[in-house]
Amino acid sequence: MITLEAEWLQKAIAGDESAFTVLVETYQRPVFNLCYRMLGDPQEAEDAAQETFWRAYQNLRRYDSNRSFATWLLSIAAHYCIDQQRKRRIPILSIELLPEESAPDSTPNPEKVVSEMEQSSQMRKLLSTLGPQDRAAIILRYWYEFSEEEIAKTLSLTVSAVKSRLHRARKEMAQGWQETQSRQQALADRRKHESPAV
Repeated sequence: MITLEAEWLQKAIAGDESAFTVLVETYQRPVFNLCYRMLGDPQEAEDAAQETFWRAYQNLRRYDSNRSFATWLLSIAAHYCIDQQRKRRIPILSIELLPEESAPDSTPNPEKVVSEMEQSSQMRKLLSTLGPQDRAAIILRYWYEFSEEEIAKTLSLTVSAVKSRLHRARKEMAQGWQETQSRQQALADRRKHESPAV
């Protein structure tokens, strides 16, 4: 795969558009997923993904072959999404977390499905409270498994700044998660006491 990717890259850099098309097809899902998690809107994510590939195509000759192509491409997407969020200057209210592709469970469990949907909704709300760079750092670390060094390169930060952002964002999200759980438990307890005995 790495050898083939390097071959496609060399051909694309030399001007072979069909080789670049192969690269787009290979990376369009991860790029779209990152944009969707960052922007929260499927149409905006689609536009951002297209812009990412256009910018990559325009700058392909400046790509440093010592760097992972995926990291380079996702850094273009992350920077573009951060810029879009800053232009809006409004909080993101609906960041859908796309489930990663996995084998379907042969025995669906309704309680498990509802629980996962509730957790996904809570995670979406918690992510929406983070600033654009903190959100990008969290998404790159936990959904794309980037190292702190890769995140630093991607977001043009120092490694210590990345560590600080990740620590702060995890703390904020953990606190938000506990508050949400406490509110839900209090609401459940209140409903339990208010319901008439049968």
